[in-house]
Amino acid sequence: MRELRAHPGDRLKVLRLRTDGAARGNPGPAGAGILIEDEQGMRLQARHKWLGSMTNNQAEYHALIEGLKAARVWTPDRLEIFLDSKLVVEQVKGQYRIREPELQRLHAEAMRLLDGLPYEIKHVAREENRGADHLANMAIDEKVPKKKFGG
Repeated sequence: MRELRAHPGDRLKVLRLRTDGAARGNPGPAGAGILIEDEQGMRLQARHKWLGSMTNNQAEYHALIEGLKAARVWTPDRLEIFLDSKLVVEQVKGQYRIREPELQRLHAEAMRLLDGLPYEIKHVAREENRGADHLANMAIDEKVPKKKFGG
């Protein structure tokens, strides 16, 4: 198994951040998945985090915030962010209004972390975000026992 690099040492030109939040039920048990890659797609870091109980949209924002905290440590010249949550992407771009107070708070935190960082945020299909999705579900699976079928 290849070991992931903890830090590149030198400043990276482009860093790719893929995040996903998952909640089973809405609200329900939730987890975050974060993948950090270099510009060639080499996986530099993969992490997951248990989030407790929350809505899916809240989990998506928490995943983005955790990912931004992790990515900022690498001090990239530019950050490319990929999410499969169209809502969060469009809210970060300023295209969608944010009505829910908790999402307003989470949005403000994400924007604070993005301040001063050249970035591009893109919505991608779920199939293009499988790694982060897998990590988010892994965080939930570690805390919530799977239900057994058939007695």
